[in-house]
Amino acid sequence: MIAEERRSRIVDLVNENGSMSVTDLMQILDTSESTIRRDLSVLHRAGRLRRVHGGATKVSQAEFVMSDQSFAGRQELHVAEKRAIGAYAASLIGPDDFVFIDGGTTTECLVDAIAPTDAIFLTNSLPHAQKLLAKGCRTLLPGGEVKQATEVLVGAETVNHIRRYHFTIGFWGTNGVGLESGYTTPEFGEAAVKQIALEHTVRPFVLCDSSKFSKVSLITFADFDAATIITDRIPEPVYRQSGNIVEVGQ
Repeated sequence: MIAEERRSRIVDLVNENGSMSVTDLMQILDTSESTIRRDLSVLHRAGRLRRVHGGATKVSQAEFVMSDQSFAGRQELHVAEKRAIGAYAASLIGPDDFVFIDGGTTTECLVDAIAPTDAIFLTNSLPHAQKLLAKGCRTLLPGGEVKQATEVLVGAETVNHIRRYHFTIGFWGTNGVGLESGYTTPEFGEAAVKQIALEHTVRPFVLCDSSKFSKVSLITFADFDAATIITDRIPEPVYRQSGNIVEVGQ
């Protein structure tokens, strides 16, 4: 198979499947790893696909998320998936943990699934804090300004407050997940809070349903490898080589 024919076949495979890993392309085309990687680089420069770590995605695969939906609006989306993710995440919390919980509707399902515990919680989400208190959990809130769309505390005061703490385990929501873009969110103040809290956590987890994969928002708050993802399913083959994804199903 000549180079141009092989590259056209690669583009067809990527467009048909949304993404392809280097390993899968090697097997299908019976070609060496170095040849596939060279082909992907050529095709990426030509704008025919988007090369990512471990493979490639089709050019239109990355969807940009420019702003946050309201908290209430997001509560109606992917409900079964979020509940499964939240239940699994809650099972990871031990009685001696100091837990950070980020704002969001998937982390809300985590809060709903938490049983009475001696763990200590810090959250920058007002709705989450109210639910934790109703469960009898010891709950801390940082200072800061309330962001109306997501009902979380943000700003320099929030960042400086959280900087003082060191969490044993933590859970974050995200607007998008990508191998190259990492975990992204559309607002600077919220990104700063997410980043500092994650950097101060021993065992960080990002909770996101499969619709968040290959979406990109304006600001990266952590690299892809900086946390373990808990999701309902891996939607694209290119992510299957990642060692930091847990699928929980429904």
